[in-house]
Amino acid sequence: MRRIAAFLAVAGGLFLVSWAGVAEERAGANPSAVTEAIHARVELVRAGKPLVIDGDPIASRQILPRFYERRGFKAAWRMEALEQLERAIEHSFDEGLNPDNYHRRAISEFVLKARSAVASGDLLAEYDILATDALIRLAYNLYFGKADPEALDPDWDLVPVIAGKDPVSFIEQAVASGRIGVSLSELSPQHPIYQNLKAALARYRGIATQGEWPRVPDGPTLKLGMKNERVAVLRRRLATTDELGEDVGADAPVFDDAVQTAVKAFQRRHHLSDNGAVGPATLRALQVPVGRRIDQIRVNLERARWVLRDVPASFVLVDIAGFGVIVFRDGEPIWRSRVQVGKPYRRTPIFRATIAYLVLNPTWTVPPVILSKDTLPAIRRNPAYLAEKNLRVIDHQGREVDPRGIDWGQSSGKGFPYLLRQDPGPDNALGRVKFVFPNKHDVYLHDTPSKELFEQDVRAFSSGCIRVERPLELAELLLNDPQNWSQAKIQAVVDGKQTRTVKLESPMPILLYYWTAQGQPDGNALFKTDVYGRDDAVLKAIDGEFTFRKQPLTRDLGY
Repeated sequence: MRRIAAFLAVAGGLFLVSWAGVAEERAGANPSAVTEAIHARVELVRAGKPLVIDGDPIASRQILPRFYERRGFKAAWRMEALEQLERAIEHSFDEGLNPDNYHRRAISEFVLKARSAVASGDLLAEYDILATDALIRLAYNLYFGKADPEALDPDWDLVPVIAGKDPVSFIEQAVASGRIGVSLSELSPQHPIYQNLKAALARYRGIATQGEWPRVPDGPTLKLGMKNERVAVLRRRLATTDELGEDVGADAPVFDDAVQTAVKAFQRRHHLSDNGAVGPATLRALQVPVGRRIDQIRVNLERARWVLRDVPASFVLVDIAGFGVIVFRDGEPIWRSRVQVGKPYRRTPIFRATIAYLVLNPTWTVPPVILSKDTLPAIRRNPAYLAEKNLRVIDHQGREVDPRGIDWGQSSGKGFPYLLRQDPGPDNALGRVKFVFPNKHDVYLHDTPSKELFEQDVRAFSSGCIRVERPLELAELLLNDPQNWSQAKIQAVVDGKQTRTVKLESPMPILLYYWTAQGQPDGNALFKTDVYGRDDAVLKAIDGEFTFRKQPLTRDLGY
């Protein structure tokens, strides 16, 4: 929080950067001519006209003009600052970004020219503007991300803004202080999730420098005790990512205990059942090229930039692609559980909210979407469906209605005049507890009678809500009141079968998010199935041309 605020704070109020720029450093350069040339070009930008310098378009049409207006259109960049910017652009590669998006070629060529030759006022002006645009682009992407998540997901509602802060002042201070690299490094998320992903990116790029890892050939399942030439390739592949030591029989064709242990470690890193055998799912994961894994890490670095801003120290994270839920307290993960999430055509949405209360022994009222698409068609196919699912028909005054008097063949979800409600009990669709965090998606966490589905590797079975494997443990953690709400007391209420709503004394923030790669403190990475097929669109946006998002950057400064 303090770092984020610091980079945007105005030290001692708004001020003019006093650096006179490369123009004053080069013999024969006329600072007044440079100022006039900058002014003319900034006016083009201000008027909404395109400005292209050395083949690169100037993207910033609001921050850049305000930056130069505040300083009377004087040049801003000295040689030392340009060299710092050049290094920062190269370092953007370490963040999973593309340095070419920040005028890398043009700025590098200009730095070489400016060291050895006298440049015209027009040239100095243009490259001063180009450097400013590069810094703005890079700062923007480190803070907000490269892609526009709202353009990728129509339900996206995690739109960050810079509230009450002035990005122009950040650009002024970064250039004037001579600490461009440090200033930019403070913009990217400082959260361990992000930093671990960066370390994983460096590690996997290091692997890639050695060439593509061995590809285990297709074939039948490999398992303990087998002797097969494919096992020798498997050994080399597992050694590449350190599941198996390179000195452990690298070319031996026997699937021994060491190989089985290594396969289990690989399976855990790829969210697969760790049975120690190389079946179809494990083989597919082994065959993914190293470049694809690098891209997967880059995609998740981008996702981290979208949301890991001002994340509270204590919160609940639903890892949608990882089919898990994690409780963080004081910045540390203290509890984990498997979950089931929405089917690919009923995706669990991404959003932030706050868990306000939980309901023990909840009833379940069939939501409109499920009613229309699932329940009513099922009733028409099977007249006994209501009885089998223990569903009662309720009118809007709360009175029970005899279902035999309803013409189900003519009923549709739109305008259906009744509610279908399931009473509490072990077969209730919500199980014995639900966790409520009010949101427009009508999504919540809850227990489930479908316990057997937690044993599947890919657990996308729900209609959008999140089914938790050990919900009573989660209830105890969130209530955080051992005297009144121990697990034994929670269980006693559940056993009583009476519906009871319990408010959290301290409401808990919750983030539902989609991660397909996760860095580890040791530099390794966990990889998950892209069950909703979202990675490719994010990767395409990261590798595409630079653009600003449509939403304003600030709430109160007009840009």
